Amino acid sequence: MKPMGLIVKSNHVVEAGYELSTSEQRLILSAIGQIPKGEAIDSNVIYEVSADSLTRLFGVHPKTAYRDLKEAASKLYDRSIIIKTKENTLKVRWLQMLQVQNPYFEDVISDAHWKSVLIVFSQPVIPFLSDLKANFTKYFASDLKGVSSAYTIRFYELIKQYESIGKREISIKDLRFMLCLEDKYPLFADLKRWVIDTSINELNKKTPMQVSYELRKTGRRYTHIMLKFTDKKKRLTPNNDAKPDLKTTSQISASIVKLPKSTNLSNLEHRASQITSFIISNRLSDRFKQADESILDMMKRIQCEIISDEIADAWQNKLEEFGVVF
Repeated sequence: MKPMGLIVKSNHVVEAGYELSTSEQRLILSAIGQIPKGEAIDSNVIYEVSADSLTRLFGVHPKTAYRDLKEAASKLYDRSIIIKTKENTLKVRWLQMLQVQNPYFEDVISDAHWKSVLIVFSQPVIPFLSDLKANFTKYFASDLKGVSSAYTIRFYELIKQYESIGKREISIKDLRFMLCLEDKYPLFADLKRWVIDTSINELNKKTPMQVSYELRKTGRRYTHIMLKFTDKKKRLTPNNDAKPDLKTTSQISASIVKLPKSTNLSNLEHRASQITSFIISNRLSDRFKQADESILDMMKRIQCEIISDEIADAWQNKLEEFGVVF
């Protein structure tokens, strides 16, 4: 199955305690993006993640994508996640199976042999990744294009969970739990420098969100961080120089879609065409294009991804966040 860019996770997973490298995060997210949205899935479904998908979704350089896939697959099976709910605390493996498409596993001679891996999520994790009706966080993999720090990915999910509010306070204790830093960076100055500041700087440089933070003390110790954030597109003024040339962009979108006026489209096909047209007319193509992807290829990919009204709704909500009016 072709990986899709829409990532949906239960908030319990967003706030869970786990440690994954950047490569491992990308592999997991690539698989989550393939899970049908709003549907229950069988616990034995196999998801294929290829080196090419890491390039398309996250902008990983093609020459290093094989190495990244090898690095992620070599340790991911042993990774666990601690999920806290109102009823209990659950510690489980992310995966119940990981299969590599070569006979040598990590001892393979060349990184280029690592073209893809097959994974199966562990049964206890699946309810937190599929058939979600409420209390979930969603975003697009393309939001994380070029992000290099695993901590940045976690911070991004934490702010997306509260995006409609625009701010979020997290205790330093909870932050250490979520990032598995209870025994690392014991000095707060080091935690601030190597985790908080590094992540905030990368969020501001490489993601759609603009983020700032304040620290709060209890007594003499820093005990909480207040994150404040907004979508960068919402910060643009109506007179911004980037205002699209409607005549030019409408001509571009019409020529790319290439649908004759007499074409009878289903409602879903019409929505998919409308969504891709709005991406072009609002000059958002750079936001959603994947590595080395042309505008035409991007539009075809997105239209192929929109296979249900729920996915169309997610795309529409995403574009509305950029100020697009349907």
